[in-house]
Amino acid sequence: MHRYNTQNILKNLITLTNERDVITLEYSLAQSLFDLISVENTDISKSVVIYRALDIRKNLFSSYVVGNENFENNIPNALTQMLTKCFKTGEECIYAHSGDINATLFPLKNNESRTIAIVAIKNLTCDDQLRKTISMLIQLFQNFIVLINENEHDTLTGLLNRKTFEPKVNKVLQNMQSLSNRKDDIENQIYVLAIFDIDHFKRVNDEFGHLIGDEVLLIFSQLMTQSFRSTDPLFRFGGEEFVGIFACNNSNDIECLINRFKEKISTFNFPQIGKITVSAGYTYISPYDASTQLIDRADLALYYAKNHGRNRICNFEHLVDEGLIEENKKEGDIEFF
Repeated sequence: MHRYNTQNILKNLITLTNERDVITLEYSLAQSLFDLISVENTDISKSVVIYRALDIRKNLFSSYVVGNENFENNIPNALTQMLTKCFKTGEECIYAHSGDINATLFPLKNNESRTIAIVAIKNLTCDDQLRKTISMLIQLFQNFIVLINENEHDTLTGLLNRKTFEPKVNKVLQNMQSLSNRKDDIENQIYVLAIFDIDHFKRVNDEFGHLIGDEVLLIFSQLMTQSFRSTDPLFRFGGEEFVGIFACNNSNDIECLINRFKEKISTFNFPQIGKITVSAGYTYISPYDASTQLIDRADLALYYAKNHGRNRICNFEHLVDEGLIEENKKEGDIEFF
């Protein structure tokens, strides 16, 4: 007689579909699956692990675990090979160790049927009914990911769209506020918001047509994705304007990061177009900034870059310190009641 019931499954579904961030959603899935399998054979140690590929060519994986388990901290070579196989084939795999460790590996796929993560359930002993329930829960997760991607990503470039900007930047601000309130915190990361604008893009559309212009935007977005970390939110704000939120240990790292991308664009040969350049303006993020303030400051720095030669990166705070621009204190930024 199975101790899991419809009510518990529905409760897990409610929890799962309450999330919007993909990583958090994966963690919620892991917890839901752990709750589901824990009612069976409680005397056997079980765990659910989410594996993400850091570098599939080097067999490097990160992991998130639910349950009392430690085998994921030092991934055995045989398990690494099985994870790599599961990522490449996109098919369910079984990992069996000579000792008492065994795991069933379930691939998690995006809307392009590409494996984005793997769910490993250790010591999964179940009948067909429970296995079907697990498969259905994973399928529900995948369908939900498709809906999130369609709703939150730009159709042409695949980057985050403008309407996702507010919740994403607010999440960064909340994290910064939380860290600033922790006296024992050892992290000292610097966050910036940058606006990128392709120079003379109107000329591209006028001379080569909008289809070629769209191809430039697509390639530009792909170069952005290659240049920055997967954890850095990248947005297409509209037209030829893009936004990124980045974290580094110091201001020099930030400047090098953005300048490397600028140089990558300027040396890339775009099909039928040849060379193009990009200008950018960026500003440092403080824990209690408003998203509108960040956009206004970065936009002023971008405007300066555009009007002083293009193909350059300008920082708002540096421009203010040097007296090259004045801080734009628009009425309405701060309201007094």
